[in-house]
Amino acid sequence: MVENGIDPSKNVALYQQIKDVLIKRIQNKTWPPNSLIPTEQELMKEFNVSRTTIRQAISILVQDGLLEKRQGKGTIVKPQPLVGSLGRLKGFAEEVMEKGLTPHSKLLRMEFTDSLHYEKSILNVGEDEKILLVERVRFADDTPIALERSCWPEHIGKILVNYDFNTAKFYEILEQHNILLKKAKEKISAINATIYEADLLGIRGGEALLEMTRLSFGMDDRPIEYTRTKYRSDKYHYDIELTR
Repeated sequence: MVENGIDPSKNVALYQQIKDVLIKRIQNKTWPPNSLIPTEQELMKEFNVSRTTIRQAISILVQDGLLEKRQGKGTIVKPQPLVGSLGRLKGFAEEVMEKGLTPHSKLLRMEFTDSLHYEKSILNVGEDEKILLVERVRFADDTPIALERSCWPEHIGKILVNYDFNTAKFYEILEQHNILLKKAKEKISAINATIYEADLLGIRGGEALLEMTRLSFGMDDRPIEYTRTKYRSDKYHYDIELTR
């Protein structure tokens, strides 16, 4: 008899079958990130198995990094790090939504300026022109993931400022205005968080960050974006597929 996805007659240990059921609940967001899973007693009653069987299943998921035991609180679904791909040009919001999470931002600073000479040279902007500077904290659901500092030529900045920077998806906005990205150059390095950066990201000063600088080009091969993003290394990593 199969009950709750568990079949005692199968030649598979009960704790392994229960583990597979729990994984599905995590993957389909029945138990969303940071939520408490049912108690051992509740799971014992649901699956009609012993406490030892439940503990074996949960122990495996803790070891695999899917669950986390919190002292005095219970067992929670551990948020999984975002994975960036080095082979595809995507924005932060796209990466977050692909994980089934909700992206949003907290605007720290937004201004047109003519004083950022290095950024202007990178964007091939004339000395008498301004660029738009935008600094934001980027979130996945309610978790701060990254600090983003982006610079845009003035003609593009004048489009972006018409939108709410706390929810704006820059690439999507540009596409709506027929400004398409063709390619980008990226550089990735490891740095340590300053006290200010750590406070914004909810971590301790000196913790490791993954810094990514991106220079994006339009279809006419002119630079249209220069962005430096600092990611929490415990919440974000890159996935690279190599072939030979």
